[in-house]
Amino acid sequence: MKTAQEVRVGNVIMVDGAPMVIHKSEYNVSKSGRRQNAAIVKMKMKNLLTNNSTETIFQATDKFDVVILDKKEVSYSYFSDPNYIFMDAEFNQFEVDKDSMEGALKFLEDGMICEVVFYDERAISVELPNSVIRQITYTEPAVKGDTTSGKVMKPANISTGFELMVPLFCENGDKIEIDTRTLDYKNRIK
Repeated sequence: MKTAQEVRVGNVIMVDGAPMVIHKSEYNVSKSGRRQNAAIVKMKMKNLLTNNSTETIFQATDKFDVVILDKKEVSYSYFSDPNYIFMDAEFNQFEVDKDSMEGALKFLEDGMICEVVFYDERAISVELPNSVIRQITYTEPAVKGDTTSGKVMKPANISTGFELMVPLFCENGDKIEIDTRTLDYKNRIK
């Protein structure tokens, strides 16, 4: 068990019987109310089962069970509405609900290697690699004289339909590396 003060961003804790992942944690000393000068922790959390977010204040000494989630390397197989189907090396299939896929859909392609996250033997989400390489399917050509001082960017689409900003020198058909955490262009692959 950990106290609210010891819980860090990314930890999964049990709150009222539900697994919650911590997105933000702020330690403060209360300046008002009955418990003046009491240490509190303000947490922004997301329920792993329902994907609902909440913000709650706990006493710094409140205790929580920390949950260790299982992860398994898988490859994406196909979409069977409303689930995405993934397969591991032993040909076991795992279904992840469309609502739990959030940002992964921007980069998901057939056969892509990723990790499925399990809670209580149930697949609850997908974690992508930190970066992926994708081909630009469409971007406007750079206009001569369009450069000014600084970094000039233009919109580009990749095969999944996701649009991101790329430097002017990128063209249709170029392969680029994209950071899946920040959704930003990293570099062009030759």
